Amino acid sequence: MTDNDRLIIFVKNLEKGRVKTRLAADLGDEQAMNIYHKLLVYTREITKQLNADKMVYYSDSIDNNDLWDNMLFGKRLQEGSDLGERMQNALAEAFAAGKQRVIIIGSDCLELETYMIKEAFAVLENNDVVLGPAKDGGYYLLGMKKFLPTLFEDKEWSTPDLLMDTILDLKKMNAKYYLLKTLNDIDTAADLEGLDKFPEQKGEDWF
Repeated sequence: MTDNDRLIIFVKNLEKGRVKTRLAADLGDEQAMNIYHKLLVYTREITKQLNADKMVYYSDSIDNNDLWDNMLFGKRLQEGSDLGERMQNALAEAFAAGKQRVIIIGSDCLELETYMIKEAFAVLENNDVVLGPAKDGGYYLLGMKKFLPTLFEDKEWSTPDLLMDTILDLKKMNAKYYLLKTLNDIDTAADLEGLDKFPEQKGEDWF
């Protein structure tokens, strides 16, 4: 990885009642916000040492005084009417800036590890697109070495068919793609069952 590679991290502003709403339905707004804060910290820890241009994209407003070190992470605002348009715009900006390999991740996957992101960049040497399948039918990571806006058009976001619909698009374009291992996002209380790791904050309970 080099400065010609960009890692885009999509985050939501840490506001009570506006993050992890499905978790909040079971655990309450306060607990959901606390859990999301830990997920943000985890995402920061697994990405901060990566030798790539790293850019955090905020959902509502840029915070220059938060857990994302301004010396390590650039900061932008997500732009677009839905998730697909926001991702499309962020990737388009990266390629317009001359980046050669661009990967986008969210901030709610506790199973994602640094080596997996490195692997994703590496496989883009021989593939057009890399995808990290999520157990819910979506994806936790998307990377490409050329801008393919079709992947963000006519999609139903946060549905069980998203990954398959994306793969079908790739097949129609005859694009070469690579699938990483399937991981679990943290979206509901059930996703928290059996969690036994939070390496950067051992000893701190999730609840």
